[in-house]
Amino acid sequence: MIETLRWTDKGVEMIDQTRLPHVEEFVLCRDYQEVATAIRDMIIRGAPAIGVAAAMGVALGAQQAGDDTFDSEFAEICATLAATRPTAVNLFWGIERMKRLRESMSGQPLAAVRARLVAEAQIIHDEDIAINRRIGAHGAPLVPDGKTVLTHCNAGALATAGYGTALGVIRAAVEAGKKIDVFADETRPFLQGSRLTVWELQKDGIDTTLITDNMAGHFLRSGRIGCVVVGADRIAGNGDVANKIGTYSVAVLAKENGIPFYVAAPISTLDLTLDTGDKIPIEERAASEVTAMFGHKVAPEGTKVKNPAFDVTPNRYVSAIITERGVARAPFEKSLRELVEGK
Repeated sequence: MIETLRWTDKGVEMIDQTRLPHVEEFVLCRDYQEVATAIRDMIIRGAPAIGVAAAMGVALGAQQAGDDTFDSEFAEICATLAATRPTAVNLFWGIERMKRLRESMSGQPLAAVRARLVAEAQIIHDEDIAINRRIGAHGAPLVPDGKTVLTHCNAGALATAGYGTALGVIRAAVEAGKKIDVFADETRPFLQGSRLTVWELQKDGIDTTLITDNMAGHFLRSGRIGCVVVGADRIAGNGDVANKIGTYSVAVLAKENGIPFYVAAPISTLDLTLDTGDKIPIEERAASEVTAMFGHKVAPEGTKVKNPAFDVTPNRYVSAIITERGVARAPFEKSLRELVEGK
């Protein structure tokens, strides 16, 4: 299984996703600022993965904070990591979990606090892999045998601590013996589909075909696609889903052609404080991601650009949301809350 990131005695190591698929290289983040930069620059990306990375960044920063200024430095560490990317709620979930642990150990020796924060970050890492496997187990029965699965962006091992959410569903379906293949949207402008999803699935020996984003409608109409499975960066209480830009278009096309559209995500991606997806903050990224492709300019100088990194798919286009606790269907206001509350 692809190892996305790991805790080491020297710092946090993570595979550099900006250099894939041609260079497989791990980078070492020696302090929390370097972890923050790695998240911001998408060296590590994917909602669950940056949640784990943030937790490890907090633990790393706590190791280096001074005894006399520990609490003020700890607050700065958390604030710096929280300011990296605004949309994926898992980032904030990971930081808040570490903050709650620190608060619960108030008055205890700082050596014990530091050790416990490191242990907690590693627990979050291991839990994420286990959660993804449970998501896969719940989602595999929904994948039609003998058909093609369409996915958008990368919601695989690289977007998590391992195994993946959307790709975890695909992996679990293959492991269950289903004869399926995958169509991966390239996912402009950062090409997570072509660079990352295809690379992952090729390593697993899963039959994968790359298509450009604007081919999705053609193939959804063809009768070949059995379902769409994507990940999520934040899911509102009503089931509206924020995911990589272009997901909304795929969802509309899937519904038009009668194809089930599934979202695979952990409970930590749910944000029940938001009643609709209209309130999800959408990250705007650099114009250079659109006007150039990895250093090669593809637009005239002075071109005006809008580059939202995510869009929101309204719940009416979502057939089901697959979590580690089960599958939620409409009405999502009720089903998602029941999953969170363990009912």
